[in-house]
Amino acid sequence: MAVYKVLVLPDPVLRSKAKPVANINQGVIRLLDNMIDTMYEYNGVGLAAPQIGVSRRVVVFDVGEGPVELINPEIIEQEGEQLGLEGCLSIPDTQGQVRRANRVVVEALNRKGEMFRLQGVGLTARVIQHEIDHLDGILFIDRAESLLRNNGRI
Repeated sequence: MAVYKVLVLPDPVLRSKAKPVANINQGVIRLLDNMIDTMYEYNGVGLAAPQIGVSRRVVVFDVGEGPVELINPEIIEQEGEQLGLEGCLSIPDTQGQVRRANRVVVEALNRKGEMFRLQGVGLTARVIQHEIDHLDGILFIDRAESLLRNNGRI
């Protein structure tokens, strides 16, 4: 497995809309495996392919229950509201209060090309929304109600 370098702002890939995965082949499987290794190496809870310079709609995350892989994810339901602190590997030393849905249902493909649905509540819902935003070139700082940088307000 390989660990990729995580891109940081102002890299333009982070502001671009990622392209759907047309077919799941060994390259996509390798990408998933390497993204998981990269996420763990950087101590992240989620990682989107654009964060490593790959403009494809692929996300991995782990909120403590093992890695989850989403290919071409789409949120099909959302409800409720939560306000919480977020950070991002691509925006080091910055955190912000971001309002998100408290429950989401996402539809995606797994590494075998099978469609599945996943419900996320609380932190899982937050991570899913944060990572899918990356696929659309949206960063948490775009949604933040307030930002903190290096323990000081910006």
